[in-house]
Amino acid sequence: MADSVYKVIELVGTSSESWEKAAAMAVERAAKSLRDLRIAEVSELDMQLKDGKVEAYRARVRVSFKFEEGT
Repeated sequence: MADSVYKVIELVGTSSESWEKAAAMAVERAAKSLRDLRIAEVSELDMQLKDGKVEAYRARVRVSFKFEEGT
């Protein structure tokens, strides 16, 4: 394996259905603008509430990708 450097960013995905879908939404969106995604780590889960009910599930996700000059 060649020496490499990876950049890590943090995203928050949301879903009205589940934390899994919220995390997947964050990764899918990141894949549209970042190349060579490597690892996604869920770091925090929470919910948005409205009138005492769950309105949305939120997943805070750290995504890493290979760092290239200019990114």
